[in-house]
Amino acid sequence: MSHEFPIRVYYEDTDLAGIVYYANYLKFIERARTEWVRGLGIDQGRLRDETGIVFAVRRIEADYLRPATFDDELVVTTRMQGATGARLMLEQVVQRGAERLFHAVVTLVCLTETGQPARFPAEIRRLLGVALH
Repeated sequence: MSHEFPIRVYYEDTDLAGIVYYANYLKFIERARTEWVRGLGIDQGRLRDETGIVFAVRRIEADYLRPATFDDELVVTTRMQGATGARLMLEQVVQRGAERLFHAVVTLVCLTETGQPARFPAEIRRLLGVALH
């Protein structure tokens, strides 16, 4: 199961060379992850308020393959690669049409309000289990 999130490159996303500034790809994939989670039926604000649990990025392995430029229409595809009781591994790809521009493998973890590791609540594990198929 994958999720697609469209993004347009704005002038503010580019650097002096007119290409997307490298850190903005991390913002693009963050937005896509947020929408992917929302699409699974997970309300992150409610999760935090009711359980004290938040998702946090633990690790990102990123490859910048080709530059995006002003006004490009991009699509961020998010696919779950695997999950444990406390970790979620995702593949995220940014494409312009069929051209792959950026690839990342992201590991998310569950944390308590005090920053301690936590297991995903049962309801979240159930919702994520649906995404595995």
